Amino acid sequence: MKLRDQMPELNGATKWLNSAPITRAELLDDRPTLFHFWSVSCSLCKDAMPNVSKFRDKYKDELHVIAVHMPRLKKDLDIKQIMKVAQEQGITQPIFIDNRHKLTDAFDNRYVPAYYLFDKDGKLRHFQSGGGGMSMLRKRLNRVLGLSNK
Repeated sequence: MKLRDQMPELNGATKWLNSAPITRAELLDDRPTLFHFWSVSCSLCKDAMPNVSKFRDKYKDELHVIAVHMPRLKKDLDIKQIMKVAQEQGITQPIFIDNRHKLTDAFDNRYVPAYYLFDKDGKLRHFQSGGGGMSMLRKRLNRVLGLSNK
């Protein structure tokens, strides 16, 4: 995806955890949306998860946070293992399990962890991948929210 591209439809989930299925239209409600791609076999994802949880909790009334589980290995397809790791990592936001890479392909995503921040109108405003760089994500998020840097 390129900056200012529209948020894709949320089609093709193997299963949703922590939520009933969510549609793109439901996310376009005056709040930005952060998509966080992760995988149970990714140690960087696990290291970054507390930061994602902080964003989720700090901006709970101002931001949608959607986790997308993107399997990298055959063993990552085990939904019970995904549920176990999600619980261990404190992932309480909706999780789109993408065992067939439907949403991953719609985002043209190749990385975990990866972060896609969309504004309230569904336009991509920031993308980053890797375990670090949370301060840059925070700055972009505050800009999209119209806040000073917190």
